Amino acid sequence: MDHHQLDIDWTSCQAHGLCAELLPDHITLDEWGYPLLDGSPIPPRTTKRARRAASDCPVLALKLRPTAASL
Repeated sequence: MDHHQLDIDWTSCQAHGLCAELLPDHITLDEWGYPLLDGSPIPPRTTKRARRAASDCPVLALKLRPTAASL
C-alpha cells in the first residue's frame, strides 16, 4: 500500500495554520498556532489533500514523503 508521512521543517514554519485547515484529521494547532501532527501515516485516499497542504504552505515547511513500508 502507498502510504506517506508528513514532516515539518521547524526552522521554516511560521504558524500560518493552513495545513491544519486542509488536513484537520491529521494536523491540529497548538496554542501558538504551530502544527501538531498526529503521527499516523497518510492513507492513499488522503494523499491528494496532503500534497495540496504541502504545496500551499506559504513557507513550504510541510513535506510529504513516502513511508519506509511503501518504498
